[in-house]
Amino acid sequence: MTADGFCLWFTGLSGAGKSTIANIVVDELRARGHQVELLDGDEVRENLSKGLGFSKEDRDINVRRIGWVAKVLARNGVVAVTAAISPYRALRDEMRGEIHNFVEVHVATTLEECEARDVKGLYAKARAGEIPEFTGVSDPYEAPLNPEVELVTAGKRPEESAGELVAWLEARGLAKTTSSA
Repeated sequence: MTADGFCLWFTGLSGAGKSTIANIVVDELRARGHQVELLDGDEVRENLSKGLGFSKEDRDINVRRIGWVAKVLARNGVVAVTAAISPYRALRDEMRGEIHNFVEVHVATTLEECEARDVKGLYAKARAGEIPEFTGVSDPYEAPLNPEVELVTAGKRPEESAGELVAWLEARGLAKTTSSA
């Protein structure tokens, strides 16, 4: 991997802390002078993937769109940070094959913890049958088998998990301060 462009691909259940941790990492990398773009799953769905549902086909289209943007950013020297559930292992592996310098970050939070954190009430709605094909309830989440980084969030503040990832990046020369910082 080079210290230029790369992709941090955050994956995990809804409510795992992907976006929260990703935002902290983005701020840290920007403070070090890196060009960084965050592709948040909710924002992508509102803009680039507006109109898509949550069927497997629509989820795959959404993830491929996120992956294409991340690939273009990374190959142009930008740190592309994605924070989307991306529930299917095969599709994440496809993105790994498409994106040079791909770093899979599994935000490993239990389903029970995600449900306890659920401020939007999505899990309760899914369990009541109001949201079909909800990841972790009525649709599978396939955890990564060998992610580059696994952040086990139980008992940790998001800043601690973000610090673990930044330390991993530092050890590989990916989070060093650039001359523009």
